Amino acid sequence: MADSVSRSPQQGQPVSTTDRPGAIDARPVRHPWRWVAVAVILVLLAMMVSSFLTNERWDLAFMVKVMNYKPVLNGLLMGTILGTLGAMVIGVTLGVILAVMRLSSNPVLTFTAAAYTWFFRSIPRLVLLVMLGTGVGYLYPELTLGVPFGRQLAGALGLGTDLTITQIDVNAFSSTLWAGIIGLGLSEAAYMAEIARAGILSVDQGQREAAQALGMPGGKTMRRIVLPQAMRVIVPPTGNETLAMVKDTSLLSAVPISAELFYQTQVIGQRTLQIMPTMMAAVCWYLVVCSVLMVGQLYLERHFGKGFGTRPSKKDQQVNRLLATTGSH
Repeated sequence: MADSVSRSPQQGQPVSTTDRPGAIDARPVRHPWRWVAVAVILVLLAMMVSSFLTNERWDLAFMVKVMNYKPVLNGLLMGTILGTLGAMVIGVTLGVILAVMRLSSNPVLTFTAAAYTWFFRSIPRLVLLVMLGTGVGYLYPELTLGVPFGRQLAGALGLGTDLTITQIDVNAFSSTLWAGIIGLGLSEAAYMAEIARAGILSVDQGQREAAQALGMPGGKTMRRIVLPQAMRVIVPPTGNETLAMVKDTSLLSAVPISAELFYQTQVIGQRTLQIMPTMMAAVCWYLVVCSVLMVGQLYLERHFGKGFGTRPSKKDQQVNRLLATTGSH
């Protein structure tokens, strides 16, 4: 059978279709230094494992024993886990409110949110917890809730009551876990306000305009339209803040609070004079808690990031190929 020919539109000369190039035998680029880097990392990892297993001063058996002590487990549950959960609930809730206030057209709300963020972002958490644990109780031994200047007004008017609704013993409250949770939560709210504000600003303005065109009020637009889309931007930094809060619960000893993981392991280390094994017990628990939270963050990112920069599944790829083939015919 004769080969089919065609003519070049420019030169008018016949061109054989059999002159087309064949399949390209492409070979991947070699990266020998990658294998060298892998070998170096494996050697260093083996050296680290060997040092842990052969150095008796680590005393891994005692470390595992300390991890299962009842005071350590109680500190893990009450101080670390409960402290992180309570502080993040306060921080996220108040942070979203502050972000909405910061984006408000009301200058009073905008200034209040900006002043709050400026104040609590400027104070170290350790200093804030020390102030809550000792300073506030010194300044205000009792906190009264009632009519402002109630005692002065009652004295001037000769009333038999000082117009006080209730009283709080600040010294007794400031040494509890809830005082530490409130301190960490107030500090976290300043950072979460900026994270939530960035997430809200990442949503296109057209989404709000479309919701307003449908007659949705501002609050419902924020809850149903803006915030669900902003979560794609808010979740990753919020996960980082949660991991940081797990570690910052070790600052609760400044309140002071004894039911805390790091404080309990530190006390055991001072009593037994085995500092490193007890420290490693705390490190292992922090690794466990943070690892679980990282897995949860991964699933949240997948949930709120659907349709944004994700690779299509194999089924979707097959459907796309079928549609492309059908469209070509």
